[in-house]
Amino acid sequence: MQPEPTSVSEQVLTQKTTPDTRPTTSQHGLHRDDDPASHLLRNKESGEPEADIGGRDNGTAVESGRVAVSDETARLSPTSPSPRNRIAEYEAALNESTKKKSEGPLFEVVKTPRKPEDQSSPISKLPNEVLTHAISHLSPNDLAAVSLVSRRFNGLVTTPHAWRVAFARYFPGPEALLDASVRLAMDEAGENLRSEKRSFARLTALASWRSEYILRTRLLRSLTRGKPIQASGTPSSARSGQSQMTAPVIMYNAQTFTTVNHLHATFGTGLNKRLPRFIHGADDVGMVTSSDPATGKIDPWGQTDPNFYGQFSERFPGVAEWGLGAGDVVGCPNVMGVSQPYGMIYGQGCPEGSCYYRAPDEMRGHFVAEPTDFSLLGSGIPKLGVDGGAICCVWIAKSSTIPALSEGLIGILTGSAAGVVTACSLGTDGLRGHRMQRGELTARWVLSPGVPIVALAVDENYSLKRQAQNRIWAVALNALGELFYLTKFPTRSTAPKERIDEYSEYLAWLTGRSVYWNVVEPSRRTARPDPYRDGEMDGSYSPRSSWDGMCLSKEQVVAETREIQQFLRKQPKDFRKSCLGWDMRRRLEVDFAGDDGNYAGETMIVFDCGLEEGSVAGIKRFTRWKVREKEKGGVSSAEASQAQPSLFGGTNTPDLTHIRAGQRTRSMSCMSSSSSPERANLVEEWRCSDLTFGGLRSVELTTTTLDISTFATMTMSEDPALGFSTASTASSPYASPMSVASQPASPSDIPGQRARFVAAGTKNGTVLLWDVRSPVSRSMELINTIDPLRIIYTESPEIACLGLTALQLVIGGNDGLVQAWDPLASSMQPYRTLNSRFSSRARRRLVQAQASAQGVGINLFAAGAICLDPDPTVLRGAVSLGTQIRYWSYSSSAADQYKSSKRRLRRAERGSNNGGERFSGTGRANLKDYIANEKFELEREKQERRRHADRLAGRFGIDLLGNEEEALAYAAMLSQETLELEEKRRRESESSSALSSATITPEPSVVGQSSSPTLHENEDLDADIAEAIRLSLQDSPASGIYGSGSPAPGFDIPIKYAKGRKSSPSSRGKGSPQAKGTAVGSSKQNEMDDLEFALQLSLAEEQSRKETEDEFPPLSPSPGSGKGKGRML
Repeated sequence: MQPEPTSVSEQVLTQKTTPDTRPTTSQHGLHRDDDPASHLLRNKESGEPEADIGGRDNGTAVESGRVAVSDETARLSPTSPSPRNRIAEYEAALNESTKKKSEGPLFEVVKTPRKPEDQSSPISKLPNEVLTHAISHLSPNDLAAVSLVSRRFNGLVTTPHAWRVAFARYFPGPEALLDASVRLAMDEAGENLRSEKRSFARLTALASWRSEYILRTRLLRSLTRGKPIQASGTPSSARSGQSQMTAPVIMYNAQTFTTVNHLHATFGTGLNKRLPRFIHGADDVGMVTSSDPATGKIDPWGQTDPNFYGQFSERFPGVAEWGLGAGDVVGCPNVMGVSQPYGMIYGQGCPEGSCYYRAPDEMRGHFVAEPTDFSLLGSGIPKLGVDGGAICCVWIAKSSTIPALSEGLIGILTGSAAGVVTACSLGTDGLRGHRMQRGELTARWVLSPGVPIVALAVDENYSLKRQAQNRIWAVALNALGELFYLTKFPTRSTAPKERIDEYSEYLAWLTGRSVYWNVVEPSRRTARPDPYRDGEMDGSYSPRSSWDGMCLSKEQVVAETREIQQFLRKQPKDFRKSCLGWDMRRRLEVDFAGDDGNYAGETMIVFDCGLEEGSVAGIKRFTRWKVREKEKGGVSSAEASQAQPSLFGGTNTPDLTHIRAGQRTRSMSCMSSSSSPERANLVEEWRCSDLTFGGLRSVELTTTTLDISTFATMTMSEDPALGFSTASTASSPYASPMSVASQPASPSDIPGQRARFVAAGTKNGTVLLWDVRSPVSRSMELINTIDPLRIIYTESPEIACLGLTALQLVIGGNDGLVQAWDPLASSMQPYRTLNSRFSSRARRRLVQAQASAQGVGINLFAAGAICLDPDPTVLRGAVSLGTQIRYWSYSSSAADQYKSSKRRLRRAERGSNNGGERFSGTGRANLKDYIANEKFELEREKQERRRHADRLAGRFGIDLLGNEEEALAYAAMLSQETLELEEKRRRESESSSALSSATITPEPSVVGQSSSPTLHENEDLDADIAEAIRLSLQDSPASGIYGSGSPAPGFDIPIKYAKGRKSSPSSRGKGSPQAKGTAVGSSKQNEMDDLEFALQLSLAEEQSRKETEDEFPPLSPSPGSGKGKGRML
């Protein structure tokens, strides 16, 4: 039977529902109501008795002042709660922890009283950690201004930590993948730890966190504004300093008849920056043209070449492509490669396998590497037949590095459906080696007989240093996912020309045997399970061409060649039956500049697109890694010592990439592997990784791209940030703002950690980005996963092409929408729309065509190809839209204006005709952008004027006059006073000139008073000036006529004295009638009279001297006859 509740229990239950009446304490901190003991403590403070779990009453004295009783009395008291109620009370107190948190502030800030004499700033008392966290929220300009506040703030801002935190806050990177609500919930729970590490490719050679933050934000702002470049026009305007506005966007027709899906340009590098020239091709019809984007004109090259090839689907209707269907024949669409300096190569996807090459200075091309029936088993030459197989992939050199390093042997590479790789030359002059013609066959290899070579990749930045480091320069991928690579260049065979009809074919096979294509072991083909062993062949084995370094006998070479011929006769259905993973639509991206610190680290990314029925998309990364022999098969002793047990279980294994990179010794990279002691005991391994899709389902990949930025394609030995050993002009120690001692020792010290992004577009309009240089797995047996850094959801129904640099990701959709995004997720929206999508009618037609059985076919609305400048600080590039080429070139000068905030004039000067148009077109979108930009500029200019006026008013007080009318009145008053003062001075000067031109006769009236009104008015004339004039006159030749300091006699007539005649001063002094008069006057009046008399004496002397010279001209000047003017004569 339930006992009735006592009064104490009722009182406790009532207290639970009452609000908290706890007094506010003076301490600040968390006031959490969900503490299990808070309720019990509140009961104690309120003075109510409360029983603990053990049954004892811990009650205290109530407000009436009762004395606490003993434990036994309290236990036997009828007012104490029963044990059952005590348990219920405790459980209720524990359940309060699950209630909703109070909406009030978790922290209580108490104002500290300040003394009147305390003049210090409260912010100066904050610790450096709090200040760094606060200033990290500022913009780049405000951060630079904060450094001028004090020495402490300057130290906080100039250190990399503040800029790194600000960079991480402005560019969230992978944190942008989290939903806003999820991130908010994690912040409230305290589980969200903001990481300050960001992986990206830097913009400049010797970058810092400050320069990256400022330059990246300003370049993105310049891209958003889209201002045209100030380009010099004619030579006359360049000499006069004038500049004309060039249109930021130029659009013209490429004259290719079908969609342009191949685009290449030469932008120049370093100080050799120049206007680009484009070459564009459409592989549907094999049409390739070139153009000048500055003028929008198409060159005549390529327009008159009549070679039009049929596609496989047209010649073999009803036969499935890519070796699918019945699997009797291999066919694919025609492939193409274009190069602005070297022309074009076009491969036919039909079984004939023809290749057509045209040089840039030839109006007609020719066929190259035609298959023949030539065979020589003793030399390792199998019989390919006239139908050598469809050409599945081609490559043509984009720069002169590979042709030069291979001595002209490698300029064109083709991969056929028979698994044969063919090399052709671009032509040499024969000065350094053998003379070769354009398109001449130079080498051939059989890598995977019967399995098509679907992709080829070559390092366009290969150099002598990389060659000395034995780095990879060429990679091939076949339809079963096998990867082959080359680290050496072939050498031309010197075999004599015997009685062989196909000597060039024979020489090419012998040249190919000088090098060996290595295979990436983890990528080897996988045999289909065959438990009963009823298959015709082993699906995990395949022969391939050997090389001369194997030292095989002639019988072994013949046996190998016959086995290759047997595999060449097999059809695609045979390999699909015995092997897993047949897919000819795989894509390949290779990071040749990856580095592990031991002159390796190249990364190969294989994309399984998942476009066929029943196939699943997947991305696998293979990284070449070099470890020491003692480390093979496990972790080294040094790394094992650093592996400490973790608090959460397992071990804390450091990042192997950074450990090896940081311990890399600086030695000459040109040493060979055989003579270098630091690489003598290194073993090559291949580490595998899987790239995930971030939770996306049913992914179908349509296009991929790799970051092509300048500093993303440099190895560690070439990177100027890790040392000045590179040949780049930007790495000069004299041009570097950093000292050699402050150079980073490992990639983790460099902003961005030398990362390189790879992007993939999907069939549903989504783009994913990964870092291909993410940490590798710990051993060969383990496979780690790499999550995407960012997922971008575009408005396009399908991604058609991509372009990626360190600054921007340009995405082109099949509906013509082209937008530029920030890979580091500083904004969740595109920074600029480079081309808006086409009309709704066109989009409806695309949707209808995709739903039909025939498909879209040739889509003239889609963006076919994107070409960007490798220099990320130059905002220019091009995109093909059907047969149209859209070239943009925006001004990035705002990124260089770190100190000046002035902007150029919005309009040209009055009377000049070089203003140019502010926008190139008159469409609605252009007008809207122009109006929005002008509004923004006007508002910004108004704010700048207001800020400038406030600064002048605070410093000089120029706003004291109020308005403009008062300022004009004050200026008029000042000008009137100045005019009156000048008029007064002019009258005084005229009176002085009149006095000097009057007679020198000293009249009695003149002696008593001054004849000059100026002297009476200017009574405050300086006495020192008068004394100086008097002393100078005493030293003159005429000063001795009347004596020193004696006044002149008052004669009524002018007196002429002979030359050198003098009179007694005493007689003249006695006869002076003005002696008494001058003594009676004041001393000041005497000084004025003396000054006037001195002037009269000077005039009399000058007149006497002239008359004497006229009467008695001297024969020669008398030396030492005095001082002043007389001595000069």
